[in-house]
Amino acid sequence: MLQAQHLTKTFGSLAAVADISFDLLAGQTLAILGPSGCGKSTLLALLAGLVRPDSGSVLWEGQPLDDTPTHRRNFGLMFQDYALFPHLNVADNVAFGLHGPDKHRAAANMLARLDLAGFEKRDVQTLSGGEAQRVALARALAPRPRLLMLDEPLGALDRALREQLTAELRGLLGEFGQTAIYVTHDQQEAFGIADQLLVMQNGRAIQLADPETVYRHPATDWVRRFLGPARLASGRVAADGIHTDLGWWPAPPGDALHMGDEVTLLVRAEGVRKR
Repeated sequence: MLQAQHLTKTFGSLAAVADISFDLLAGQTLAILGPSGCGKSTLLALLAGLVRPDSGSVLWEGQPLDDTPTHRRNFGLMFQDYALFPHLNVADNVAFGLHGPDKHRAAANMLARLDLAGFEKRDVQTLSGGEAQRVALARALAPRPRLLMLDEPLGALDRALREQLTAELRGLLGEFGQTAIYVTHDQQEAFGIADQLLVMQNGRAIQLADPETVYRHPATDWVRRFLGPARLASGRVAADGIHTDLGWWPAPPGDALHMGDEVTLLVRAEGVRKR
């Protein structure tokens, strides 16, 4: 549904986004993952129309959006600070982007689907971090955007709550069939929510694949180190598996290996078992 074609944006001598292309299918969640300052939020701003690219194009269902302003793209945006209106109660916050006589009923229904039934009259300044996150998500989902864009939406929460809400958010996006882009620097969040992962470094797309492929077959040594502790082990393929200086390992299923091949294994802690 969404296509990014060779998007590039520079600020002075800094290439914030450098020639990035990808396709996003209907109902999928793409996580854009990378360290702070790598260009994730700039890429999101280009896709949303908040910033114009120096070159490249954004298309929706094959139609270019380059001259379509942000408010006409029907994209929902949710940021780390949630940007809830302090002078409005919960229901009025959720109904803010809705129109028509039934907008408060629609807002109440959305709140109920996010386990916030009965919160309609609550002052948003009395909400916990998790409750505020759900209200912000309800407001973003209420207009039924064709694309939901989330920029570090759980960054201000503690680890335990982030893990819980990542799982809940994954379930909600699937329930709604919502196409989404999720920007984060947190590897655990990205792997917990994404159908596809775009890993960025210094403004460039380093790897684009499903989470399992990125985890098991990182494209570069930098991706391997960014995803967490791991060791590399040199080895040789034998009839009974792969022999390395770290011991014996079974040959990975599906890999086209031959007797005598020299290989390098990526070994993570969860892959090790005591025999």
